[in-house]
Amino acid sequence: MKLSEIKSKLPQLSQLIFRLPTGEAVPAHFHVTEIGQINKRFIDCGGKVRDEKAINFQLWEAGDYDHRLGAEKLLNIIDLSQKKLGLEDLEVEVEYQGETIGKYGLEFLNEEFQLTVKMTDCLAKDSCGIPQSEAKPRVRLANLRVKESNSCCAPDSGCC
Repeated sequence: MKLSEIKSKLPQLSQLIFRLPTGEAVPAHFHVTEIGQINKRFIDCGGKVRDEKAINFQLWEAGDYDHRLGAEKLLNIIDLSQKKLGLEDLEVEVEYQGETIGKYGLEFLNEEFQLTVKMTDCLAKDSCGIPQSEAKPRVRLANLRVKESNSCCAPDSGCC
């Protein structure tokens, strides 16, 4: 989701909700502690130099239950960031603290901002020798279903 898309959604919201990929909402007393543009220049395993740019939001929560960030306030913060930093209209990534800092994509669904899972990948499979047949398939763990059984260790239960 691009920065301009976020700005277009904010005026219509009565409350500001960010939802984690697990379905759990980020606590309502969160703050946006940073908005910035990340410019990443790197070399992939095939030797190609690459440039990536993204807008970064950092969500943070503490014991401050008396303040809530509303949609209008976030829009003002974004506008100030664009004015002071000259932000480009790029895809937005969100950082949020779990067991470690998580990095998420962003979508808008059902009047809420949805944090989406981001995956690593080899950008030069053809150059670095990874045959397509050996590439690991991408699997969303949240979509895996456990076979129903009375015992998780019964034969044919799917636990092993």
